[in-house]
Amino acid sequence: MKKLTTIVALVALMLPGSVNADNDVKIGKQNIKLESDLMTPEALWAMGRIGAAEANADGSKIVYQVGYYSVKANKSQQKIAIINADGTGNTTLTTGSKSETDPTWFQGKIAFLSGGQIWTMNADGSDRKQISKTSKDIEGFKFSPDGSKVILLHSLDFNEIIKKNPEDLPKASGRLVTDLMYRHWDHYVESIQHPFVAEVTEDGIKDGIDMLEGEPFECPMEPFGGIEQLAWSPDSKSIAYTCRKKTGRAYAISTDSDIYLYNIGTRETKNLCKPADYVEPELDPTKTMKYQKVNAEENLVNNVGYDQNPQFSPDGKYVAWTSMKRDGYEADRNRLCMYNLATGEKKYMTESFDSNVDAFVWAKPKDKDAQFYFIGVWHGCVNMYAVDKKGSIKQLTEDWADWVSIAHANNGNKLLAIRQSISAPNDIYIVTPGKKQTDVQQITFENKHITDQLSFGKVQQRWVKTSDGKDMLTWIILPSNFDPNKKYPTLLFCEGGPQSPVSQFWSYRWNFQIMAANGYVVVAPNRRGLPGFGQEWLEEISGDWTGQCMKDYLAAIDDAAKNLPYVDKDKLGAVGASFGGFSVYYLAGHHDKRFKAFISHDGAFNLESMYTDTEEVFFSNWEYDDAFWNKDQTANATRTYNYSPHKFVDKWDTPILCIHGEKDYRIVYNQGMGAFNAARLRGIPAELLIFPDENHWVLKPQNGVLWQRTFFNWLDRWLK
Repeated sequence: MKKLTTIVALVALMLPGSVNADNDVKIGKQNIKLESDLMTPEALWAMGRIGAAEANADGSKIVYQVGYYSVKANKSQQKIAIINADGTGNTTLTTGSKSETDPTWFQGKIAFLSGGQIWTMNADGSDRKQISKTSKDIEGFKFSPDGSKVILLHSLDFNEIIKKNPEDLPKASGRLVTDLMYRHWDHYVESIQHPFVAEVTEDGIKDGIDMLEGEPFECPMEPFGGIEQLAWSPDSKSIAYTCRKKTGRAYAISTDSDIYLYNIGTRETKNLCKPADYVEPELDPTKTMKYQKVNAEENLVNNVGYDQNPQFSPDGKYVAWTSMKRDGYEADRNRLCMYNLATGEKKYMTESFDSNVDAFVWAKPKDKDAQFYFIGVWHGCVNMYAVDKKGSIKQLTEDWADWVSIAHANNGNKLLAIRQSISAPNDIYIVTPGKKQTDVQQITFENKHITDQLSFGKVQQRWVKTSDGKDMLTWIILPSNFDPNKKYPTLLFCEGGPQSPVSQFWSYRWNFQIMAANGYVVVAPNRRGLPGFGQEWLEEISGDWTGQCMKDYLAAIDDAAKNLPYVDKDKLGAVGASFGGFSVYYLAGHHDKRFKAFISHDGAFNLESMYTDTEEVFFSNWEYDDAFWNKDQTANATRTYNYSPHKFVDKWDTPILCIHGEKDYRIVYNQGMGAFNAARLRGIPAELLIFPDENHWVLKPQNGVLWQRTFFNWLDRWLK
């Protein structure tokens, strides 16, 4: 579940996608006038959502993608915009009703996707031309450095796990499933992506060569991987790509993806992570990988965890990528691995940074002070860092903010990045590292016309003493137009993951400022199990979901109730999603009447059911240790199942709202229904908000507004 809310997944959640995009509805920037200075769901959905950005060759212009949403039409449109690097000349280039995505610079023009094909246009939006005519829709693309070739992502029919129905039954809706991983995230796996290499000619781009021809493996990897999982060599002769070459049960229990090198001329592929004669140790699919041979120290040199997102060095002599050490552990520390193509030597560059590398770029050859730049979370903020050839790390920014992307802004050391915070949605910045200080310049102000009308709650940092004597960072968000002489209802925010940071994220659903606008104090602790406080702190959650992390939650809310005079200790609520939703279900049976209302979104309620419901079995194996039927299960496993929230419904005594999406295949919707049914059978006030067409998130505009209204109606009913 961690990947739902780590940076890569946070980007997917907070940046625009093509969900509900409609070619018949033209949706643009909304110049709304608000009736008050308080955030509303409608104001949130009126905001533009900046996505991918890229600088041209000389760094003078930035092209980027921005998404706009219409609540009335219940649809979105993705548009392409351009701005000068000094912040002038901001222009929307998309003028029609079709979505346009994935903008990039190509031979002085802007290339982009529209209607499943690649188009180009001038930097002023003129001279639009379709340059690809492929038999299948293009879902992502990347041009070679010399411009002669392009990687195309296509979806192919896949019938290895879900068998194709007989030809004489074309209207049959049944699916014959023969192995695990028949569902992933929010869809049945009846197609997989493959990368193709196509020639770029004067006649355009036509069908290319399948790099994984005949292989039943996906590339990029589901559910969130994209074109960033493939990279061209500087000489345009090779492609490095990410792939987990497993299917079915083997795929479901493992996080072992590798980086492969594909030779364009010979079509040969080499695994850069493992020797050619590597044989995976035998695995028990019902037990955690922690203690199995695959994670034995002598086998870890073979990169058995997640290896993703390769990038070649500017001179083409190295490939770098993000690498997790252990198989089966999606929350392992994400390190930066540098691979010498000549010798095969691997060097891990960020060992002195006891947190994750969320994204990185190679430094330019002219930059003598850095080998790489990267972003990573530390103490509740995602900041920017430089690492030199020796692995020495220098922090470049010290913002109460989250940097969510990093790229080059020119051929020197200027960086192009997107930043957000609890009080600010995405905008684009130019960052210039210096010997003494870093210069940060904001160049877009996408939602200033809306945020200038709003009164945001003040964000404070508070360190709370835990029950075992540790110091825990807790964000406190005060209500809008705060009056220190008043007492306010207060919400304990329970984070998901379980290993996702309570950082400075901006969300279009779990938005702290809309909670502040509704008159609530928010207490958001970085409890045990979250990154940014060292690996030891992070790993105190697996196998102990109901132990110290729950005590940390209670320490945070007890501290607020006791020591913050504006907190009304008689009007406390607890809210959360995913693992946070699990936390709410657990606290409902263990809160000693602290809380007056609960809200759980897509939370796990019955862990025995969850073990076999979820599609990525590696997660349950690592977090629980064992399948519930194993007679030789570990003490951690026994404790995990014994303390499943559903076993404490007899102690529930507080109103609860359960929310779930029926297309959520990570935590299946029977979990939310089970919790609601149990509450009502016990006579506890409860409501169930069920979305037949949403997954683990809520992505459709009207559903999003319904979610917010239901959320605050429930809290106001019991806490005001």
